[in-house]
Amino acid sequence: MLAAGDCTGLEPRPEPSQVEGTLPRVLTVLSFVLERLVARNDRLLENLSGQLNGLGGHGWAMLGKSLNGFHGVRPPNISIPKYLERIYKYTGCSPSCFVVGYVYIDRLVHKHPDSLVVSLNVHRLLVTSVMVASKMLDDEHYNNAFYAKVGGVSNAELNRLEMELLFLLDFGVVVSSRVFETYCFHLEREVLLNGHGGHGEIEKALFDPAPLDDVTELPVVEDAPATADPPSLDQAVD
Repeated sequence: MLAAGDCTGLEPRPEPSQVEGTLPRVLTVLSFVLERLVARNDRLLENLSGQLNGLGGHGWAMLGKSLNGFHGVRPPNISIPKYLERIYKYTGCSPSCFVVGYVYIDRLVHKHPDSLVVSLNVHRLLVTSVMVASKMLDDEHYNNAFYAKVGGVSNAELNRLEMELLFLLDFGVVVSSRVFETYCFHLEREVLLNGHGGHGEIEKALFDPAPLDDVTELPVVEDAPATADPPSLDQAVD
């Protein structure tokens, strides 16, 4: 891992037009799965709101508060596919980080089944989970300040979201090679069953299994200025 606050040696990805044809398949697969999940959960909330409308209630009242810290005021203007693409292009994290980030989100849902991944929280969940996954998997990674700029949130907020995620997971951020393979298979199967995205496997070049299986805690990476600025989002993830 990089030393605390050390971002030297990392260069920003090329402009989007230069890497359009080189995006890893995992981004397409994960986008499809998450868009379906969010659309289903948003419809569920709308139905609940309709049922409770006459009673002066709201669909959110039926949900737990576990993921409230990730909720924005409104859904961002950037889509899930474009958001994942942006994270990949400008942070340089390995494709495996997106699978492990999805593992974290799935663990959250299972640990807190009364909370839903919806359009108001999915972007914050993604940038936070991918950032934590990068710290676990990649030898070199950008710091929180850079991820915040890429994700369209403030550095202070991303720091808070990182702690929120870790505590909600009970710091369960270790993902074994067996679990990783299982989630890759699950994601590929979801796409094939729904006839979307064509054929082909998710990139599985993850890590040397032994070192990761022995990890018991996250390294401490303090905030420091990023070495390069990604282009800002038109609208922050608020």
